[in-house]
Amino acid sequence: MSSLRPAVRVHRRISEIGREAWEACAAPHGDPFVSYDFLNALEESACAVERTGWAPQHLSVEDEDGEIAAVMPLYLKSHSQGEYVFDHAWAEAYERAGGRYYPKLQCSAPFSPVTGPRLIVRPGAEADAARSMLLGGALQLCQRMEASSLHVTFPTEDEWSWMGGQGMLLRQDQQYHWHNNGYAAFDDFLAALSSNRRKTIRRERRDARDGLEIVALTGADLNEDHWDAFYGFYMDTGGRKWGRPYLNRTFFSLLGERMADRVLLIMARREDQWIAGALNLVGDDCLYGRHWGCVEDVPFLHFELCYYQAIEHAIRLGLPRVEAGAQGQHKIARGYLPSAVYSAHWIADPALRDPVARYLEREREAVQDDMDMLTAEFSPFKHSETT
Repeated sequence: MSSLRPAVRVHRRISEIGREAWEACAAPHGDPFVSYDFLNALEESACAVERTGWAPQHLSVEDEDGEIAAVMPLYLKSHSQGEYVFDHAWAEAYERAGGRYYPKLQCSAPFSPVTGPRLIVRPGAEADAARSMLLGGALQLCQRMEASSLHVTFPTEDEWSWMGGQGMLLRQDQQYHWHNNGYAAFDDFLAALSSNRRKTIRRERRDARDGLEIVALTGADLNEDHWDAFYGFYMDTGGRKWGRPYLNRTFFSLLGERMADRVLLIMARREDQWIAGALNLVGDDCLYGRHWGCVEDVPFLHFELCYYQAIEHAIRLGLPRVEAGAQGQHKIARGYLPSAVYSAHWIADPALRDPVARYLEREREAVQDDMDMLTAEFSPFKHSETT
């Protein structure tokens, strides 16, 4: 096991670290959202840069041979957009009391509410020591930049627990994930559901696909025409949900150029016209549903492209789960059950930290109670599948 140099470096662009060094830490996790290509595409396309309120401050730790042993995707934020762990109320309360909440530091995969490693250690390096150095470096950077706080969003459960032991405030929320219980085909999944849910899903799929062709695109099958069409869908949905979509057209071209084998783009076509699409990224152990949009309102097509097609492809690829993004209790009826997601927070000022800590303790209990209730009362599975 390699020893570490007692220093943490700050990098204003991920390219300063380099693809080979970053991937030596990140690639073994098989998570596309902390891959060099994904994070670098966000910077090259000017989506995650200082001008948009996401100024990169990535951290690295070296071993005694001068090789990168650990990395942390980190950003100096001037707002709380694109994070999916909501601290707007904290910011408003603090600023009403005369404090300054922004800037803050954010450790995350920008615009991506997906669980994955955040304190990313190269295999063979001293894991706990590297984590301690990364977290300590981020806290020192907070003080140096006079940032109000550090937020680590959507870490793994192991990282979350470890950060709690380091004094970070712990937050829990929920998403809706589908789990592959050894299904060989979509019909096996349907067989695990109650009779009523089976019938409903079959009807929804039949109605959604009536008169449409559903096409799954990945790798060399992807081209710029597909991205043009999908970007139109994305802009329509993003404009209605957020007011200003976070990703630009250049990002999708870079994604297709550099991560085509990790992309699964499911599109719907009526005759020669693309009318809807859903973007997924493929990890080593998960299919991640990310964005969806349409230019024609077709009943149940959202469920077909985002949920049922994702399940079919996860089964085909042998993946153990599908994460279909943030929010949406309607996902439960489609087989996506409540699952915990996590964040950890450090707040400099005790006047804000102490009430937030008390709030989070109550919130964790409420979230867990809500997850238990939703699963018990609304799960579409037969009893044996949810126990």
